Parts: sequence; C-alpha cells; structure tokens
Amino acid sequence: MATLLVACGGGGGGSSDPTSPPPTSTNPPPTNQPPTEQPPTTEPPPTQQPMPEPDLEAPPVPTIPDMPSGSAPTMPPPPPTMQLPSGVDVSNPGAVVKPVAATSSSDQGGNTAAKAIDGVATSRWESAQVDESWIQFDFGAKTQLGSMKLTWENAYGKEYSVLVSDDGQTWYQLRYVASGKGGMEEFMNLTSNVRYVRINGVKRATQYGYSLFEVEFKSPGSDNTLGSRVTASVTPFPANGDQLAPPPAEKPPLEGIQFTLPDGTLVTRFGVIGRSRHARERGEDWNEIGEGPNETVDAAGNPVDKGPGAHLNFVANYFKNRTWGFEIIDNSRVAGVTKPTLRVNQYFQQAQKAGGHSFFRAFDRPGVTGFGWMAPGRLADPSLYGTDLASCAVVPKPPEGQLANASGLNDGCSVTVDNYPGHAELSPNANGVLVPNGRTVPARALKVGDVVEVSTSFFSTREAMAAVNDTGGLRYYTNEWTYVVGTGLRPWYGVQPRLMNAPLPEETLQGGLGSVSYDYADNSTFIFQQPFNNVGMQNMQRFVEGRRWFHTNMRTGDHNETGNDRNTEAVGLQGMFYNQSTCFGCHINNGRGLAPTVVNQKLDTMVVRTAETDGNGRQLPHSVYGSAAQMNSQPSTNGVRTDWGTAVRVASFESRNVTLPDGTVVELRKPKLSFDGPTPSVYSLRSAQPVIGMGLLEAIPDATILARARVAPDADGVKGTANYVFDPETNAVRLGRFGWKASKASLRHQVAIAALQDMSVTSPIYPNRDCLFGPAKCNTSKVEPGISEDVLKLMTRYVGLLGVPAQRSVVSGFPKGVAPLSYLDANPAQIAAGAQVFEATKCAACHVKEMRTGTGTELAETRNQTIRPYTDLLLHDMGPDLADNLVEGQATGSMWRTSALWGIGYTEKVAGTGVKVGYLHDSRARTLTEAILWHGGEATTSRQLFEQLNTQDRTALLTFLGSL
Repeated sequence: MATLLVACGGGGGGSSDPTSPPPTSTNPPPTNQPPTEQPPTTEPPPTQQPMPEPDLEAPPVPTIPDMPSGSAPTMPPPPPTMQLPSGVDVSNPGAVVKPVAATSSSDQGGNTAAKAIDGVATSRWESAQVDESWIQFDFGAKTQLGSMKLTWENAYGKEYSVLVSDDGQTWYQLRYVASGKGGMEEFMNLTSNVRYVRINGVKRATQYGYSLFEVEFKSPGSDNTLGSRVTASVTPFPANGDQLAPPPAEKPPLEGIQFTLPDGTLVTRFGVIGRSRHARERGEDWNEIGEGPNETVDAAGNPVDKGPGAHLNFVANYFKNRTWGFEIIDNSRVAGVTKPTLRVNQYFQQAQKAGGHSFFRAFDRPGVTGFGWMAPGRLADPSLYGTDLASCAVVPKPPEGQLANASGLNDGCSVTVDNYPGHAELSPNANGVLVPNGRTVPARALKVGDVVEVSTSFFSTREAMAAVNDTGGLRYYTNEWTYVVGTGLRPWYGVQPRLMNAPLPEETLQGGLGSVSYDYADNSTFIFQQPFNNVGMQNMQRFVEGRRWFHTNMRTGDHNETGNDRNTEAVGLQGMFYNQSTCFGCHINNGRGLAPTVVNQKLDTMVVRTAETDGNGRQLPHSVYGSAAQMNSQPSTNGVRTDWGTAVRVASFESRNVTLPDGTVVELRKPKLSFDGPTPSVYSLRSAQPVIGMGLLEAIPDATILARARVAPDADGVKGTANYVFDPETNAVRLGRFGWKASKASLRHQVAIAALQDMSVTSPIYPNRDCLFGPAKCNTSKVEPGISEDVLKLMTRYVGLLGVPAQRSVVSGFPKGVAPLSYLDANPAQIAAGAQVFEATKCAACHVKEMRTGTGTELAETRNQTIRPYTDLLLHDMGPDLADNLVEGQATGSMWRTSALWGIGYTEKVAGTGVKVGYLHDSRARTLTEAILWHGGEATTSRQLFEQLNTQDRTALLTFLGSL
C-alpha cells in the first residue's frame, strides 16, 4: 500500500508531474469485473503510467461596469418647470424637432457645430482635442422633447453628460453616460420642456476631438415616451402571524448523504466535480527551507503574491458530464471487526480508467507540496492497473439507504483501503524542517478516528467521452476531502508537516458539517461559489446545472466564463428593461454588489425599490417603475444603443466625522440619489447580499426564530420583530426570512422575485412583467416566456447548496519559510479576545452566533446542523440614520433584518482586486468600522460601547469579524 502511483491524481509528489504523450485507446471498454475482491497480496499494485497535466483554465474576471471618472461638475436634476407638463398627448409617434442654432466650445477644420444639425449624413462637428468640450442646441423657446439621437464618427464620447437649461447659464443634468460606445446612441423618454440642450464632454474615447455626424431631436410621442405603464395594485402583507401556516410535514430528502446499515456499517456518499489543479497548489511554488524553490517570499523574506492557483474555479463545461459520485463503505464500527476496511466505489457518467484514487497525505516527504499521497488503495481487480482502457464502465447510482452490491464492491474498479500506510519517521533537521530520520513507522490496521485524506481523478478516454457526446477534456483533478474513520467527512485545514490535512475544530464550522474547508490554493475570489463539503452525489450535478443558470446571460444565453457552451434555453428570456443580464452581475463572485463610490455612478448592480402612496395612504408599486427601477434597456431593432431614462445615479454624498477615543477619525458618508426619470415619493436603495448559506437559513425552524422575538424591548432597547408574508403561490401566511426586510418567505420566492425585478425574467411564480406593478395583473391569463419550473428548481437548489467557509481562527501549518496566505494568517489569541469584545458590546443580541437547523427542507445537507450565522433573522429598528420610507409588512422604513455575518471577513477577497463593495443595506459603509458606527435605534447601546473601546479591543473585535 505504501507504493505510490506516479500520476498526479493517483499520488505523485512535488509541484509538477512528469509528462508523456496522451494515452490513446482504440478498443471499447471491457465489461465490468465481477464484484469480488482479489485476495490481498504482498506485492504492490502496478505503477500507473504518468499522465499529462490537464489544460490550465484561467479563472474568469468579473465584468464590472465602467465607472464615471468623478471629474464632471455636480449638477442637479431639472426642476418641475423644465419637465413635461402633465396631460401632454403622447398617443402618436414623436415628430422631428429642429434646433434653430448650434454652438460649441470649439471646432476644427471648418467642422462647425451647425453641421451636426444640417441633415447631411456626411458632414460633422469636430471639437478641439480637449476632454472638456461641448456642443449646445438652441430651440429658440421652451420646447417639448421626447428623444435625442446622436450619430458619432469614430471619435466618440466615452464619458459625457446631457444638460438642459432655459437661459443658457444655469444648467441641469438630464442624463449621464459613463461608458459610451459610439455609433448611434439614442436617449428616450426625455420628458423635457426646455430651450437649450448641451452635450458636455468629460472623456474622449480617442486622442482626437469629439466628432458628431448628426444630432436629431423628436417631440414626445408613443415611440419615445413611457408614461404610466400599468395600473399598480397594493402588494398585501399579513397584519400579524396569527394565521401562520404550520411547518410542512417532513419528507425524505432529495438524496441521502450518509446512513448506517443494520450491522453498523457506515456508508458515506458525496458528489465530486472536476478541478484544474490540486488544493495546495497556489500561484507560487513553495518548499521548505533547503528542500526546493520557495516563491512565496522574496530575497528579503517579504511575502510575494504571484497570483492565485486554479483549484476552486470551475472547468469548462463543468455542468456537462463532469460530476460523479463517491461512496465510502466503512465497517470500523461493526461489532467484532478488529481490522476495519474502507471500500470505495465511484459512479461516473462515462467510462473511466482504473486506479484514480489516492489516500493519505504523503506528509513524510519534504518534496510533497502541491500534492502527493501515500496509498492508491487496492483495486478489486489489480490487473486493471496500468492499462490504457476505460475499464470502469458506468455503474448506476445506488439506491437510497442500500448498497448497490451486498459485498460493497461494485466491480473490478472498486477499491479497498485496509491499513494506515507505513511511512518514514520524521525529525527536525538543522533548518527545523521535519524530514525522514532513517527510521520507519510500519503499516498498521485502520482504527476509528484515523484521518484519511481522500482524492480522486477523472481519467477517461476520447472514445468514452464521445459515447456521451462530449468533445471536451479527458483528465481532471478534484477536491480533496478529509474522511475520519468511523465518522465520515469533515471540513479540513492544513497542519504540520507540510499542510497535512486535519479536521477543523467544531467551533470553526460556521456552515455545519458542510462548511467549506480552508483554501490553500489562493482562490479566495471563488470561496463563496463552493457547494457544501458533503454535497450529495446527485445534488452536485443539480448544483452545477443551477450554477450554469446563475452565470447565464438571460438575453444571449452566453455564460460569463469562457469555454462554456451557450445555454440556448435562456436566449431571449429577458424583457425590455432590466438591471443586469446575469445573477452574477449583481452578486459579484456570489458576494456583495458594487458599492456607490462616485458621483454619477449608475446603480444598476444594486436594486432601487420604488413605490408611491395612494389616497388611502397605502404604498403600492410606482406607476412608471413598478416595484423596482430597471435601469438598462435592450438595443433597438436596428442596433441603436438606447437609454430610456430609467436609471438611478449617485447625485452626491452626505458625510460627517466621528472621532474615537484614541483620536481615530472615521468619515461616515451615505449616497444621495437622483433619478433620470420621475423621482418616486417612496424609494429604497438595496445592495446585493452574499448568497452563501441560504439553504441553511431556510432550514431553521420558524419556532427557533420566533422564540427570539420580543413584545417589548429589553434593558438595552433590543426588541426584534418577525415579518410575515403571503406565500405568492398558496397565499398562506409564512414567516419572512430573506431580503433586507425579511419580506421573502423562501429561497424559491427570493430567486423568482430577483429574476423579475433585477433581470426582467418571468417564472411560474411571476408569469408576466406586469407582476412588477402588484398582484392585480400578476396571473396566468398573461404568460410571457421565462424560466421553467425545472430551471427555477435548479436555481433555487444551487443557492440552497452554496456552502459557508469555515471560520479562519486556527493556525495553519505553513512550513517554515513559506509565507502564509494573508487570509489564513490567523492570530487565535486576538480572535478569541475579539469574540469576547463582540459579546461585551452586546452585538450578539441581534447577531446570534449559533442556531440549529431542522428537518423540514428537501436538502439532507442542511438538516440537523449546528450553524453559526450571526443573525436572528428578525427585524430591528436601526434608527433614523439608516431609515428610508419604504414599508414592507411589519418592516417600517427604519427596520432591517439582521444580516448574517458568516463570511464577512472574506468580503474584499471575494470581490477581487479593484472592486469596491460596501456594507449595510445601501453599501454606504466602506469598512466594518463605518458599518458599526452607523448603527442606531435598537443597536444604539452596542454602537456606544464600540465607540468607547480602546485601540486594542477595537482591533481585536475587527480581527474576530475578519475571521468569520
């Protein structure tokens, strides 16, 4: 068993494998071997031939919208006197309106401003080669305008504003363009009544001056003016929870992940997915002192970051034939068994080569850094080792609660692990590195509690892949797991020597037993995209298919990561108006949305909820925007880029300073908004939240949440209020738990409303886009194409299966001389001190550390888990500084649901370099310190205690939060 496979997936050491020409196979895979194990032999299994490394697929880069430069002067929106009067007839198409004159800040070569309105397609206005150039149009008197079309020459405006005036002196901003594309750009729904219009340049796209062939204006009409789209109706909420629906009857889960046979045999099943590289291969080669190159530090010993590894990103077409099931049958707790065995089966979607398993970290070899294991396991049919055939035929998934074969061995490709391998004894050398000392530790029988690192690989052939209609890769690595004999899978971290795997302590498992293990591949931008550590073998496939939809452009069907097949089912599902075309567009790397950072920034990676008040004082969706402003629009049929004036932007920032006892000055600022169109009387800016752990939050029983709600505030003013909602499908009263105001009852509800509001995509719950205007017209009498019931389930299950990273509060065993990854460089004493400060400042009154999930959900992975989300899922009045005027059920404008804090320390790492995200409901807080200092209302006592902390305690608290 101690003999090592040379192939990387089968136990090779070092940071790279020897390579050889890719194997070929001209024969069909043989029939499976009978499920009888070959007798043990003293001879080691044959060494498998080296395999080439799979292609390294670069991690995708999030697409971040172009941001304004911030250099343009701040301008107010037009006052009512410059807007279209009410009652204007727009039933007919708009007519061309000609300015009487055009002037500009400059012109070149006789290309004057007048040539932009002369009706000649080949003549043009050309400015001087200066960014701050402008062209202005005079209509001679106040004129009603509905649209403006710009036809640019190749030298176009990258960034510019559209201003209006009645006197040519005082200007107001009508529109702002931060990412001009040239060609034809059309501005609809101007709804203006003005004399002057100016295009004010901010940034040129080329080194030349601005160059406009033609500018055309039209009066307001049916082809360019929105007006009120649908008669809105009130979205009802229950007055209280008196009619709260009882919890659903418990049903069997979609699939089990662990069970025990009558004799005590423990069976653990989990899902596997192909990966590009191993779990300890970071962007820099690393070795211990004297044992090879170490690129993690420079010559002076300072940390070096050459980029991430490629372990947690997803390979091309990850959703297509690249997941499989893994089963460990463990008899260590069977009465009378003195020499336990682990029998291992895999359930692939296509035939595979034999021998891709690896077990036990090769901790006794100093050269083992990125990968390397001690044992390949013993194939039931050893003759299958070393062959270049896809000898392991597809085996159907096993039945629930039963073995596929009573022996535990499905075929000749099944594997047995029956001892802890012999290995070299280690002692420190002169450099303090643990190296072999010449003595050996003999192999021994397995025992309960042994820690086994489990890794496997994807070894297929071109013929086997062709049989499943797949022309993609043949060879992948996978995740690496820690299996504890007699117990099952456990999230892991690396300890000495050489980041050898060990189970993480219970108190670090924020997401229960499915918590995401520590990441030693420097892939932190992907840490929020991982499934549960113990995800089921079939749920893994559901997870990746749901992920595909989460990353799919709902207009084009394209995946936002290169190399993936187009999702033809998604083509054309998006409506005319939308914010983003993919879920990922708002939830950056499954984390928070882009924060408001600069004046004139369009807030289309956030949500602006909109409403108006009827004659009875009730809030209902806004007559133009509906329940949320959708800020972008599809191009016109002739490809003209159109702006319909539905965007919401940062108008300015309000700020004030807070001085802490040690003299630290903290600036608190919040964005003020401006609407390109009418300003609603009621609106609320909402940031995208991280989507991790939502399946676990859904699994918390109602009673657990309600038990923390109070009728009256406690001594510190903390109350906690439950929100109640009507189920949009059954009309039953449900407890709200998702969204900033806990106004969504379930993940299904949350996914469907986000698809509608953010991406303009309908679903079985919201069958048409009129649903944005309330329930009166949200019925099946009008069904517009959208995601199907199957897709809604996939997306809901994907979100439900997203795991939560384990808390990073224990020290990893980075070898001597190797720089720790910054987010794994834990200081346990300071973190523990910060946890005490967290309690002392009474943060835990709302951010409840620990809860227990129930058994009511369909996902076994979320059942009966002790989780540490740091939320009570209740509403709390946060005071006037955090208030807006939008009401949702029990949630008044100042009431917000307690945000979960798990994963909060990863916020900036997940966002990626150069991406600014924020905290609180509108992302106003740029740091956690700012976020805490904004707390008021029920959190006033906690904020005041925080303000009084000395530097040491404040640092400890922030370090603790950073570890979550």
